[in-house]
Amino acid sequence: MAPPPTPKREVVWIDGLRGIASVLVVTAHICRSLVPHLIKPALSDRGPSTFFQLPFIRCLVMGRASVAVFALVTGYVNSLGPLKKSRAGNADAALIGIAKSAFRRFGRFMIPAIVATVISWLACQFGAYNVAHVADSDWIRATSPVPSISFAGAFYDLFKNLGTTWIDGGNAYDKIQWTLTYLLKGSMMTYLTLFALIYVKPRWRMLILVGLFWFKWKSGDALVGFNIFCGILLAEVSIDPDVINFASAHPYIQAVGSASLIILGLFFCSYPEEHPEWARWSRNMQDFGRLIFPVGAEYARFYPGMGADVLATGIMFNTTAKTILSHRFLCWMGKQSWPVYLIHAPLIRTVLTWVLFGASVRPPQGKDQNGNQMPPGWLPLAKPWVVMFAIPLFYVFLYRTAVLWSQYVDPWCARVTQRFEDLVFRDDAKVEKPLLLS
Repeated sequence: MAPPPTPKREVVWIDGLRGIASVLVVTAHICRSLVPHLIKPALSDRGPSTFFQLPFIRCLVMGRASVAVFALVTGYVNSLGPLKKSRAGNADAALIGIAKSAFRRFGRFMIPAIVATVISWLACQFGAYNVAHVADSDWIRATSPVPSISFAGAFYDLFKNLGTTWIDGGNAYDKIQWTLTYLLKGSMMTYLTLFALIYVKPRWRMLILVGLFWFKWKSGDALVGFNIFCGILLAEVSIDPDVINFASAHPYIQAVGSASLIILGLFFCSYPEEHPEWARWSRNMQDFGRLIFPVGAEYARFYPGMGADVLATGIMFNTTAKTILSHRFLCWMGKQSWPVYLIHAPLIRTVLTWVLFGASVRPPQGKDQNGNQMPPGWLPLAKPWVVMFAIPLFYVFLYRTAVLWSQYVDPWCARVTQRFEDLVFRDDAKVEKPLLLS
């Protein structure tokens, strides 16, 4: 029996979730640049906490849960269509779609990242990061590349970093691209899993997905692994008639249970990246982690990953949450999430850094009057009123630039991918044909 058609509003919420995750990545990197103490749960060991260091609130300034959301969304979005076709008896059509999607994924994922790297490389060679090198921000200085020593060396450095981005995640011109190789592997993991399970009965497929989730959990793959399988599993559950009917027949359980999962997921996502022992609530989470996480696990990865999975599960069963996330503005943000992720860090290190640090006067360098070497003086942050106006305007500039990227760069990347597909695909694979299904 084919599942009932999924209403559009039941699907577009994932775009809203992705949009929020992308803007939180930007916010997290700005906070790392200007107020890095927010990463910790308190100002000192057993000391007081600021408002944005409190659980739940701190989700607004942390970015690791967003990476987990991207992995979960990858599993969910890439598997939903094939799983629907499989349940409808069109497994052969699903396999064709999986094969083509897997091939196109490389071009549509890698080419935009290459373009972003080349732009950052050009900015570096022409000195756009010079202010960032002396700004009073550890994160900005640490992520800002220096120009190459020669013309030939510049091209060598470019091609080297274009390769290492996908080999080990290293990219000097945009260090946040370290996640891309893992997300690409997660996409391929999704397609391989669908390829292997597309003919399996739905109940057995869900059971196998639970086993794969457990395997990735026990193996310590908290960055992408178990989030990918959670996304596939949620896609399967979201179109299962028995689950849909049970939720419809028990609205109270659905409402209370989903709201509880959302709250619990946000609490898990609050786990601090540094010094969890400084606050009682995070110490308790640390103790609980020793009971549920594998030995040697990085709790600052596991908790946000687990939180993203629990949060998404709660949202999927919560009508109000899906309605909010389906708002056209949040969905629009979700459509811009890929270009925002690619361009926000170079823009932080250039445009935002120029505004916040460029007009400051650097302290004296060298030796003092007694001949002692003075500590390195960095360009101080601008006055608070400048920061208050500059950061909101930066978000406007960032999303305007992302829209231009979506209008011009993404279509060009898609055309390049399509031309390469036309070049290498067999003639009988270029045209969709009606399938004779047994």
